[in-house]
Amino acid sequence: MKLSIRAATVADLAAMMSLEKRAATAAHWSPGQYEALFGGSGPDRVALTMLEESRVQGFVIARVLGDEWEIENIAIAGTARRRGLGTRLLGELLDMARARGAAAIFLEVRESNQAARALYEKWAFLESGRRPIYYKNPPEDAILYRLDFV
Repeated sequence: MKLSIRAATVADLAAMMSLEKRAATAAHWSPGQYEALFGGSGPDRVALTMLEESRVQGFVIARVLGDEWEIENIAIAGTARRRGLGTRLLGELLDMARARGAAAIFLEVRESNQAARALYEKWAFLESGRRPIYYKNPPEDAILYRLDFV
């Protein structure tokens, strides 16, 4: 199967929103938040999509905050999970962040999301804190992770 990772485009929005709605662990954004990725206003963001046979199978969105990046959203289609696609997608984002001079990248994740936590730890992210009852529906702590490049 042909797999590619590229910058997301406006044409990917419907597929990204559909994928996110089916991914229970993804951050659930409004259509306006997704549209703002391409509107030229608001914070500087990077959005990558992973395509397999021309279908969006995953995406990652990061906000650029000077020399630090924050992973804001990541989702892999249910049918594409457990095949290393999340690892490849995250690796591509980390390579991009390094190439653009990032000193660090950080994120938060639900404490119960063991698959995501294992993915981040595989890439050498370190647990750096906790936000009690950060998530709603259900209430749950957020675990903070950070990866320093320098």
